[in-house]
Amino acid sequence: MACVRYRRGRWVIDFYDQEGIRRWHTMPKGSTRNEANEKCGEVEKQIRHGTYTPIKDMPPFPKVADSWLASREPNLRHSTFRNYKGHAENYLKPYFKNLKINQVNFDAIETFKTKALKGELPAEKERYRKVNPPTLRKILTTLGGILKYAVRRRYIEYNPVREIEKPKAKTLHDANDEIAVLKPKEIRVLLDKAGSQKDRALFMAAALTGMREGELLGLKWDDIDWFNCQIHVRRTYNNGRFYDPKTKYSRRKVDLAPELVRELKKWKLACPRGELNLVFPTEIGTPESQSNMLRRRFHPALRRAGLPKMRFHDLRHTYASLLIAQGENPKYIQTQLGHSSIQITMDVYGHLMDTVNREAASKLGRTVLGGNSEGDGSKTVAETKKEVNSL
Repeated sequence: MACVRYRRGRWVIDFYDQEGIRRWHTMPKGSTRNEANEKCGEVEKQIRHGTYTPIKDMPPFPKVADSWLASREPNLRHSTFRNYKGHAENYLKPYFKNLKINQVNFDAIETFKTKALKGELPAEKERYRKVNPPTLRKILTTLGGILKYAVRRRYIEYNPVREIEKPKAKTLHDANDEIAVLKPKEIRVLLDKAGSQKDRALFMAAALTGMREGELLGLKWDDIDWFNCQIHVRRTYNNGRFYDPKTKYSRRKVDLAPELVRELKKWKLACPRGELNLVFPTEIGTPESQSNMLRRRFHPALRRAGLPKMRFHDLRHTYASLLIAQGENPKYIQTQLGHSSIQITMDVYGHLMDTVNREAASKLGRTVLGGNSEGDGSKTVAETKKEVNSL
């Protein structure tokens, strides 16, 4: 049972911890009895939950962050771990370096968030002093993982990041300057200006399947179902390693256009052979790196075609926009792209869908309100609009 005493001009909390060891906690000079009682209540709660740790034994935030990274590394993709480590090394550890893990509370995180948006973070490099909202959301997610680990280690009782309101991040369709979508004519020009048969097949596959860059570079000939004209997405190749698809939805079957099937069959006859049986390998049959493909193949083809510089991923956006333009069902588009939910598809591509469909409204009116087959039901949209405007 803890109690509060007044000793030598300060309030002191006298208690036994969960191990039965007697301890004292001296309040800062100038503290009131009420503040001491509140602290006493916190200590008692920690003892009941078995989470009390003396201040001198509480690890600093950077040490806990490093422990969390070490525990996560074996189970993460290289690229994901690199992102987490970058958040910790460039933003979180420099800011919270002088704090114990239990001092990284709601107020401390809110202050970090404000300074990050204002460009006031204590970073040696200028580019790490200010953070845009989308990046800050990711950094807070990393911080949440560190503090969740601290909860499991019983350093703290709860994760304060759960109470933090994350800044709203722009969706892809809000950042129009970051997305480039090719028109059918531009796709044909790009294919005509491809530097080789392999490049033509690769660019056509990207534009007509919407597969991700890593999925295409990790594709094997055994993944193609020639009879059903489908590609089975079973792996991805990133940062020099093969990985399983990130989610169960990414492991999917993608339909192939007849023109693409013919192009792939022609390319198979000329494709370099290798132990991995890759569809788009190097000249010696090994996996192609993303950087080499972009620098030596994709970007030069764009220049030859007279097209603006764009990301290879924009061919995926092109595929989605073409399906939307021809009126395909959003659920079908979701499954072909490998999105985990229809909401993701709508968030990214919903702005491309036609929000005005008078023909659908007219059809609904005829269905609900009826009308004879020769008269009312035969009015065109233009006639209906003219009639309404005359009212």
